[in-house]
Amino acid sequence: MVIRIACAMATVLSLAGCGSAARAPARGPGTLRVHGTNPRYFADGAGRPVFLTGAHTWNSLVDMGREDPPEAFDFGAYLDFLERHGHNFIRLWAWDSTVWDTRANRALGKDFVHRVAPLPWARTGPGRALDGKPKFDLSKFDPAYFQRLRDRVSAAGRRGIYVSVMLFEGWGLMHGNRGRAAPDGWAWRSHPFHGENNVNGVDGDADRDGLTGEVHRLGNAALNAIQAVYIRKVVDTVNDLDNVLYEVINEGGEKEWDWWVVKTIREHERTKPRQHPVGLTGHGAENVAQMLASEADWISPGRRDGYGEDPPAWDGKKVSLLDTDHVWGVGGNAAWVWKGFLRGHNPIFMDPYDGSVLGAAWDPRWEPVYRAMGQARRWAERIDLASARPQNDVSSTGYCLAVPGKEYLAYLPGGKEVTVNLQAAPGRFDVEWFGTGDGTARKGDPVQGGSAVRLVSPHGSQPALVYLKAAP
Repeated sequence: MVIRIACAMATVLSLAGCGSAARAPARGPGTLRVHGTNPRYFADGAGRPVFLTGAHTWNSLVDMGREDPPEAFDFGAYLDFLERHGHNFIRLWAWDSTVWDTRANRALGKDFVHRVAPLPWARTGPGRALDGKPKFDLSKFDPAYFQRLRDRVSAAGRRGIYVSVMLFEGWGLMHGNRGRAAPDGWAWRSHPFHGENNVNGVDGDADRDGLTGEVHRLGNAALNAIQAVYIRKVVDTVNDLDNVLYEVINEGGEKEWDWWVVKTIREHERTKPRQHPVGLTGHGAENVAQMLASEADWISPGRRDGYGEDPPAWDGKKVSLLDTDHVWGVGGNAAWVWKGFLRGHNPIFMDPYDGSVLGAAWDPRWEPVYRAMGQARRWAERIDLASARPQNDVSSTGYCLAVPGKEYLAYLPGGKEVTVNLQAAPGRFDVEWFGTGDGTARKGDPVQGGSAVRLVSPHGSQPALVYLKAAP
C-alpha cells in the first residue's frame, strides 16, 4: 500500500512549539524519580514522564579565561539561549584544578591557559601554592562558590530547566594531564589536593610520580574524609531545590570510589527533605555494564561502549543521558539527536557555546543540533512517553518509538519513504509528517492497519518524522 499526501500545503499541527523559538513550559512539581513503568525516563512529582535534553558548556559554574580573576560568565544570557531553543537540562560543570591548559584539547584549544575560579575551598594560606597564590585550606569552604551554585540552580529552575550538579571533574587528571601538547602534569600541579597547594598536609600523589594525582579513588583516609565533607556541603546547598540531579564525576574516578560517592550522597540525602537522582559518566573509568550494576539512577554511555553515531536502542535498566561529550568530545548533528530520541535515550550536547573556553565563537554546525533537541522534546511531550518503547523492527529505517496498536513515531534520516509494520494493529491511523530540517508539519492520508504500510514523505529527501496515531 502506497500512501500519498492529502494536501500540498504545509498544515500547522499541534506540536506546541516544535520550532527553535519555543519557550520552555513550566517544570513539573517535585523532584525527579525514575519513571515507574518506563525507566528510560524520569518522572516529575506528578508522575508525568520527563524527557531531558539540552546544551551544556564548561564555564557555566566556574569562570574560565585568561584574566586573573577570569572573565565572568553571563549565566542569564545562557538561560535565555536554552529557553529560546526549548531545552530543559544542563550539566553544571565543576572543575577541580585552578587552570585549564587547553593545549591538551588539540585543535579545539586556545593559545593560552585558562584561569579557573572560584573553587570550593578557601585560599587562606599561610604559604604560597605552586601558582603563586595563597594555599588552600581544605577545612574551609569558599562561600562564593556555594552561593553561586545555589543561585544558578535556582535560576535554572525558575526557567523550567533541570540541572545536573557535577561534584568532581575527572577529564583533567585522567585524560588531559599527560601525553598531550600541554606540559605533563599541568592539571595535577594546579590541583588543591597536591601536597604543595594546601595547608592541611593532604597529598593525593599515591604513586609519587609528581605528575598524576590519584585523588578519585579510595585509600587515602584524610583525602576521602575531605571529599565526604564537600559532598555533604553540596547536598546541603541544593537539597531543597526540585530541579537537581547529581553527577559523581565527569570522565574519571574508579569504580569503588564512584560508588562510594553515590552512597555518600544517598546517605546524606536520607537525612534531608528531598532525594534526587544520582548519575555516573564513566568514559574510561567505568563501562556501561559496571555503571548499570551500580546504585546510580542514570548513566551516560559513550563511544567506547558502542554508542556512537548510530546509538543502539536503550534497554531501560537506567535512564540514559546520551551525551555528545562522551561520543565526540565536541561534535554531533541533528540526525544523532533524533536517532537517540527514537531509541529511548535522552540526548544532550557538549556545547562550545560562545567559544570562550574551546572552539570558535560561533559555529553554524550546531544550530541544527540545538533546534533538533527542542523539537524532540516537544514530540516527547506530545506522545504517550510513559508507554512508548523503541521498536527498531517496526520501521524500515530502524528508528521508531511505539505504543503498539496506539501510536508510532518513526524517523527517516534520508527522507523519501518508510515502511511501518502495522500487522499487529488492525485499526485506522491518522498520519502526520514533520520535516526536521525546516520545521514544517503536514497531514497525510489516513492508513488502515493490519499490514505493513509504505509511506512517502511530502518533505522529499529532507529528514523527517512520521507520526501514526490510532483514530478515535
